[in-house]
Amino acid sequence: QVQLVESGGGLVQPGGSLRLSCVASGTIFKNAMGWYRQAPGKQRELVAVTNSGGTTYYADSVKGRFTISRDNAKNTVYLQMNSLKPEDTSVYYCAQGRGTGWYEGMEYWGKGTLVTVSL
Repeated sequence: QVQLVESGGGLVQPGGSLRLSCVASGTIFKNAMGWYRQAPGKQRELVAVTNSGGTTYYADSVKGRFTISRDNAKNTVYLQMNSLKPEDTSVYYCAQGRGTGWYEGMEYWGKGTLVTVSL
């Protein structure tokens, strides 16, 4: 029912920046949104989430470097990634919550976009 399409992944050098976008098929203004990532051989982990009011939460590993934002009019969520490190290399997934807060769980997921941080 809900479709999420990520874009913006690619190859970037350490210390560089990249911005990911996630476009939802419908309105998101009442929903929590988030970004998760999964590297080879690793479990999926939370990167950043934002509730319907724009409040944000970040994993310690990305805090101060990544910024999640939302444009409800465009049904779009962004992840600005700065000072990228090789360990940030992963497939990044967009997710939409089933409620206004991220604590209620994520219900819909995109297919992911690959971010590779390497020289």
